[in-house]
Amino acid sequence: MPRAWQHSQPIQRILGTIPRAALTLICGLAMLDAAAYAQTYTILHNFTGGNDGENPYAALTLDRAGNLYGTTTASYGGNGGGTVFKLTHRNGDWTFALLYDVGGFGGLTIGPNGSLYGANNNDAVFNLQPPLHFLPNLLGPWMETTLDTSPAGSYAGVVFDRAGNIYGTTYEGGSYGGGSVFEISPSNGGWSYTVLHSFGHGVDGSLPISGLILDAAGNLYGTTESGGADGNGTVYELSPSADGWTENLLHSFTGGDDGGNPYGGLIFDASGNLYGATPGLFSGGQGGSVFKLTPSGASWTFSVLYSFAEGGDECGPRGTPAMDATGNLYDTTACLGAHFSGSVFKLTPINGSWTYTSLHDFGIGNDGAYPEAGVTLDANGNIYGTTAVGGANGAWGIAFAITP
Repeated sequence: MPRAWQHSQPIQRILGTIPRAALTLICGLAMLDAAAYAQTYTILHNFTGGNDGENPYAALTLDRAGNLYGTTTASYGGNGGGTVFKLTHRNGDWTFALLYDVGGFGGLTIGPNGSLYGANNNDAVFNLQPPLHFLPNLLGPWMETTLDTSPAGSYAGVVFDRAGNIYGTTYEGGSYGGGSVFEISPSNGGWSYTVLHSFGHGVDGSLPISGLILDAAGNLYGTTESGGADGNGTVYELSPSADGWTENLLHSFTGGDDGGNPYGGLIFDASGNLYGATPGLFSGGQGGSVFKLTPSGASWTFSVLYSFAEGGDECGPRGTPAMDATGNLYDTTACLGAHFSGSVFKLTPINGSWTYTSLHDFGIGNDGAYPEAGVTLDANGNIYGTTAVGGANGAWGIAFAITP
C-alpha cells in the first residue's frame, strides 16, 4: 500500500471532529499558504544553434536595470565560437539580442564602467562595450577590446578590486600545468598581466574551473576541481603580502560525505562565512554536497549543510550557490531531480538545519535539461538560469526564469 494512503482514514476522522466554520478557515489558510509558495516557470529563450549560439554553460549576469547577460559555448551561424547575448524585459516579454560572436565563454562581469568583462577558453581577457548609437535602443554588435592574451584557457568570469585590478583563473597552464590565478592591472594606458599563484605543486590543488571572490581585506577565495590532500579538490585563500601572494588551504575534499570535485565558486554571507557546492565524485556515485566554511581565528571550520543521494557521476550542483536577503541558498543539480535531468532547488535554514525544496525538476517536455551553472536572483525574488541542452529546438539549451 502506498505510504500516503496509510494516513488517509485517520486524517478523515480528525477532520470530521472539526466544526465546519473552523474547517473552512483552515482550508482557506492552507490555500493562501500554498499560493505563497507557488512559482511560475518561464522559458526566456530557446537557443537554435544558429546565430544566437548553443549550449549555455555559464550563469546569467543581472544589471541594475534588470537586463540579463549570458554566453554560449558555440555558434554554427557565426564563426563557430560562442556568443554573448542580452535579454531585455519589456512589457511582460523578454527580447533576445546577440551582442557578440567570438570564442567560447564562461561567465560575465559588469565592470566599474558598466560594460561587460570576461575571460574565455581562447586565452583572452576581454571587454565588451555597447555600440555608439545616437538612439540607445538600437542594438548592434558590441565593440570588443582584448585586454590580454596570456591566460591559458579560462572557464570562469573575472572579478575587480577597488583599484580596478582584474583577477581570474585559468583551468590549465601556470608553472606546473595545474592552472593559475592571475591579475591584470592598468598600466600606462594598457594592461599588465601577472600570475599570482600556480597550481599543481604538492597538495595545493589543481584545475580551477570557477572564478574568484574578494573580501574587504583584498584576499582572494576559490575552489579547485582536483588536487589537495586526497585528490578530490580544495577550497583555497590567497592573501597579499610584501613578498607576493600566500596560499592557505581552507579544505581538502575527501570524497566522502563532504563531496568532491567542486566546479562552482564561493559566496560570502554578511557574517563572512563562505558557501559552496560540489557535484560529487566522477567515480563512486557520490551525489555531491552544499557546504559552509566558518572563520574561527586563523582557521576555518568546514560543515556540510546538505548531502545529495547517489545519482550518477557528478550529478549534484556544478554551479555557484546564490543567497537571498533572508539567508536561503539556491542552486541547481546537473542530473538529479525527479526526471534525472537536473533541478533548481532551495535550502532554507530552520532551527540549525537546512530544509531542501525543489523549485523545478527539468526533463518535462521542452523545459530544458542538465544545467551546468547556478542561478541568479533579483531583488524581487525572481530566479534566472540556463540549461546546457533541451528546449523547443532540441539539444541547444534555454534561458529560464522562476517567478515566486
